[in-house]
Amino acid sequence: MGRILKSRLKQKNFRSPRHEAALNLFLAANHVQKLVDDICSEFNLTSQQYNILRILRGVHPEGHRCAGIRERMLDRSPDITRRLDTLEKLGFVTRQRSKEDRRAVLTFITEKGLQVLEKIDPQMDNLDNKLSESLTVKEAKELSALCESVYADDVEG
Repeated sequence: MGRILKSRLKQKNFRSPRHEAALNLFLAANHVQKLVDDICSEFNLTSQQYNILRILRGVHPEGHRCAGIRERMLDRSPDITRRLDTLEKLGFVTRQRSKEDRRAVLTFITEKGLQVLEKIDPQMDNLDNKLSESLTVKEAKELSALCESVYADDVEG
């Protein structure tokens, strides 16, 4: 175990099996992130912008408050407003004040935003299929459970 990691990092030993697992997790996450970034860049989007559009498509035709989007993002960086500004300039989202709470601003995906996701979906499906070839269903479930163990305290705490 660890042959590929040792070769990739040009390192013979690790502090512990857990350290080796953490490094493998980082490399795997970076690998998948790069594949997603490459697809998104073809559409002049970042993976974070893509994630926002996916979230908004999931609640369409309803909108989401900024905080609601941030809670659901994979990457919870604080610059969500700037990302929404860019998506609005691109015509992928619109924002308007909530009728129930005038202090709240809701963001909605536009038809143009839905159309760009329709174009991206086949490539993301191909990526999912490619990644699926690497793991059996049982392995995918085990990996998912292991990953959840790693970040559970952050979500539950």
